[in-house]
Amino acid sequence: MVAKVHTDTRTLTWDHGVVTLSAFGAMIGPCTFTLPSGRSVHPFHTAPWLNEPGSSDLDGLLAGLQGEWPCVPFGYPIAAPVWPEGWDRKVEDAAQVTDVHGYGSAAKWRFESATDKMLSMSVDYPEDHTICRLERIVRPDPNAPALDLELIIHARKACCEPVGLHGCFALPHLAKSATLEPGEFVIGRTHPLVIEPAAPIFKPETTFISLSEVIAHTGEIIDASRLPFVKNGEDLLQLDGINGHFSMTVPKSGYRVTFDWDQHILPSVLLWFSNRGRAERPWNNRHLCIGIEPICSPFGLSPDMARSVTPISLGGTATCVTLCPSFPKTIRYRIEVKELS
Repeated sequence: MVAKVHTDTRTLTWDHGVVTLSAFGAMIGPCTFTLPSGRSVHPFHTAPWLNEPGSSDLDGLLAGLQGEWPCVPFGYPIAAPVWPEGWDRKVEDAAQVTDVHGYGSAAKWRFESATDKMLSMSVDYPEDHTICRLERIVRPDPNAPALDLELIIHARKACCEPVGLHGCFALPHLAKSATLEPGEFVIGRTHPLVIEPAAPIFKPETTFISLSEVIAHTGEIIDASRLPFVKNGEDLLQLDGINGHFSMTVPKSGYRVTFDWDQHILPSVLLWFSNRGRAERPWNNRHLCIGIEPICSPFGLSPDMARSVTPISLGGTATCVTLCPSFPKTIRYRIEVKELS
């Protein structure tokens, strides 16, 4: 049986491309950007199992993993017997989360008003949730191969929740043939835990000031800006105090994709290095993408951890967004593709 989670879609065409939105998770589906030269590029990632038999049996957002989508609340608990100093293991052990990366990530959204210039969607959260509703608006730029997006968060009661914009971008298969180009940031961090024991990339709980100089799990310094890696691996990095800009260039395909967002609401970016590191189904050591995820969160750990004291919050970077029922929170961001000269 082939999954049907991504069959309810809407497509919008403009002079510089075609974008498709799925009702499943409000994920951007197939998306084509047309460059000034007339060449078409496809910067977003699509999970290789998306249309395979049996994919309808997958849990949560894995059934439709593709493109970019909003995550509210962002994160889920990770159990570990030992945590580094400064991380409260008791908080994470006690955390209860029913939806990985938030209810909306695997829920069916409603398509609202649509014109030849924009698409809008919404989803209502369960009545016992602190979040009441999310709205999502996608507007292609009539003058460029770019998407202008809005996420509007309606809270049911006053709360502080971690929030993320989960962008998944395709990587070429040739090693080190794409380059990550972050905007200015204050400090970079490796995850406090080993994410994938069978295929770690970075040494846990270290800091850095350049993506080109990160401590590997073996102790040497590696360049985390050149992708994909030669060896299989699965890991996360977080850049705190970033200026709301991130780019990736793919020279052989002749384009640069840029991600710009409001850094006053989302002061960090989480980088998900999915470099064929997971062996279990449906990953099967074939999943290759880079997640570029503007966030207000501590590494996508549980919302409870996001509201607690961590080395990130002690360093002056917020890890949850203050929300109020009287004033919906609007996050504006832009994803654009530019041709390399």
